[in-house]
Amino acid sequence: MSLKSILRDLKEVRDGLGGISKRSWSSKSSHIAPDQTTTPPENISQSPWASLPPELLHDIIRRVEESETAWPARAAVVSCASVCKSWRGITMEIVKIPEQCGKLTFPISLKQPGPRDSPIQCFIKRNRATATYILYYGLMPSETENDKLLLAARRIRRATCTDFIISLSAKNFSRRSSTYVGKLRSGFLGTKFTIYDNQTASTTTAQAQPNRRLHSKQASSLKLPATSYTAGNITYELNVLRTRGPRRMHCVMDSIPLSSVIAEPSVVGVQGVKEEVVSSSPSLKGETSSTTEKEIITDVSPSLLDQPLVLKNKSPRWHEQLQCWCLNFKGRVTVASVKNFQLVADIDPSLDAPPEEHDRVILQFGKIGKDIFTMDYRYPLSAFQAFAICISSFDTKPACEG
Repeated sequence: MSLKSILRDLKEVRDGLGGISKRSWSSKSSHIAPDQTTTPPENISQSPWASLPPELLHDIIRRVEESETAWPARAAVVSCASVCKSWRGITMEIVKIPEQCGKLTFPISLKQPGPRDSPIQCFIKRNRATATYILYYGLMPSETENDKLLLAARRIRRATCTDFIISLSAKNFSRRSSTYVGKLRSGFLGTKFTIYDNQTASTTTAQAQPNRRLHSKQASSLKLPATSYTAGNITYELNVLRTRGPRRMHCVMDSIPLSSVIAEPSVVGVQGVKEEVVSSSPSLKGETSSTTEKEIITDVSPSLLDQPLVLKNKSPRWHEQLQCWCLNFKGRVTVASVKNFQLVADIDPSLDAPPEEHDRVILQFGKIGKDIFTMDYRYPLSAFQAFAICISSFDTKPACEG
């Protein structure tokens, strides 16, 4: 078909529509005509990728998830969940939580407990000029500087306290932004800290208004109500007498029960999901069955469920030849620093806990360069909680040093 014929057809269509509008406006009749508008079709055309058979789609995503085990290649798994609704549903079924697979895939993984067997290894870069601390995923910084950014924190000094704003982005630390995940606030002396976990009502709003469509500018300016709850408290013991020794700290994790380290693995797994994931996402509360909750209550005494998990410093040993305090970091820490520490669970000896739980390192943090530190964490801590504990060591504590 030539260009002239196409233009001629368009002109005829335009003239026909113009004649219809003129007749409708020139008519003076008061008769009511029937509605001739056509109802929209029920089947809306979708992307051809959504029409793949579920069996084939499941096999494709499974192969991608198994082959891409590390970042940045693991971004392909996230891309699969962004294709359409059917792809997202199958991807969420295949990708396991960090406790089971030891991998960090989606942003929600940063607030889920780490693996039980081996810790997740990360490192922190400190920028003194901008007072920012960035958490990366991996053993140590790479030469290409394409490390996977997990979390970022900025220190803001105030008159009576110090705030560390924690965000998913290293460029946006606004509390009104969708990248804001929580904060760490210190007291006046810098010896007591409180971890606040942010919880937005975006999921609740989306469920209450499923058919509401917003313009891109309206969506960016929409302010969703947010609430923060206390995830834990960190206390550094005062060293008034200036006795020789490293810092001593205690972490009371209000959102983690003590039963997570002394109960059976099946009970611990459900309890960890209930405390770490469900509490931060109201829409997931319905996924925990009532029978599972009954099993937890019957298997673990109520007193243990009410007690929060307490973490304490693992006691170092004094090295006579080196004339310093030493801990076995298994090669992950190479520079001596007052900030280096290992945290273990503070379990009452009267409780029937496995012997290995008393010495199991849940979080370790140490220096490997001028402004580079390693952070290794495991169950029941999440990446967000571990990062908040580690950045508390960067605040000045003149009353704690010996």
